[in-house]
Amino acid sequence: MTEERIKEILLKSNETFRKIHQEHQQCEQSLDRLRSKSFLTEEERLEETRLKKKKLRLKDEMYRMILEYGKRTGSNE
Repeated sequence: MTEERIKEILLKSNETFRKIHQEHQQCEQSLDRLRSKSFLTEEERLEETRLKKKKLRLKDEMYRMILEYGKRTGSNE
């Protein structure tokens, strides 16, 4: 089973995964808003850095959950 398929399954069946994914999407949207600006204040640059770190942490958590699901179900490729 592919990682993408496992992700689909977890989005449908796992509330924690769904919340993490939603938070990851919100970080991406906030980063997009910041990227659309031609100039960032110091505060906005700090927010951008914070969002990037948070987004990466969330992505790592989702990936860990995908791998865990693959191991539990014997779906590793």
